[in-house]
Amino acid sequence: MLAIACDHGGFALKQAVMSHLAKRGIAYKDFGTYSDESCDYPDFGRAAAKAVASGECERGIVICGTGIGISITANKLPGIRCALCTDCFCAEATRLHNDANMLALGGRVVGEGLALKIVDTFLDTPFSGDARHIRRIAKIEED
Repeated sequence: MLAIACDHGGFALKQAVMSHLAKRGIAYKDFGTYSDESCDYPDFGRAAAKAVASGECERGIVICGTGIGISITANKLPGIRCALCTDCFCAEATRLHNDANMLALGGRVVGEGLALKIVDTFLDTPFSGDARHIRRIAKIEED
């Protein structure tokens, strides 16, 4: 199961991403927000990140206007590696090298078509499992 969340700036893109996930047959849990009314991204980003960190959801997608604030929020939780991606190369690299478990998108930065390609790349790219990347991830996880 995939966690998904947004603030008002990411609401329209979240709707498109959820529709895309449904077409692909990918189960997701929507942690809000549920409208385009102004709200605080930490409330929703944290909820999705908690679901990933706890194992309730395998991975997550969070969206705000730029993707910056909601990615910062998600990354505060231990075990979360949330990558803000604006292109498919970054989405592929963060899965291959960082084993990122959350993707952040900027609803006001990337268009819907590109965003859906980024989502597909993120979801379809496995972690490489290379020893050097495992070592580096372990260093990220250190206190």
